[in-house]
Amino acid sequence: MRLIRGIALRIPQIVGSPAGFLTALVLVLLWIGSGWFLGWNDTWLLWPSAIASVVTFVIACSLQYTQNRDTRAIQLKLDEILRAHASARTELVKLESLEDHEIDQIEREAVELRDRSASFRG
Repeated sequence: MRLIRGIALRIPQIVGSPAGFLTALVLVLLWIGSGWFLGWNDTWLLWPSAIASVVTFVIACSLQYTQNRDTRAIQLKLDEILRAHASARTELVKLESLEDHEIDQIEREAVELRDRSASFRG
């Protein structure tokens, strides 16, 4: 499992780097250039399309894994800040696990509080 996690975390770093972009650009140019030698036939078109589909799927899964992991880490950091601050509403810890209507209610309360604060100042 550790190996898979390491690969999943490394793929977005490689793909998102300047070297990753340059590699993709060179591969596309080589593929287009090879069309002249292969006569622009169906095989020339099929193989890269199939490979691109698989690579896209793997990259999308890696990006989703990385995004989910980062989101969890950010949520834990925010939860810790809420717990550490004496006047914070600790019921907001794990807010992301509430039902939509509960989040909507808290949002309405926040907007109401903001509006009262703005009218109080102005």
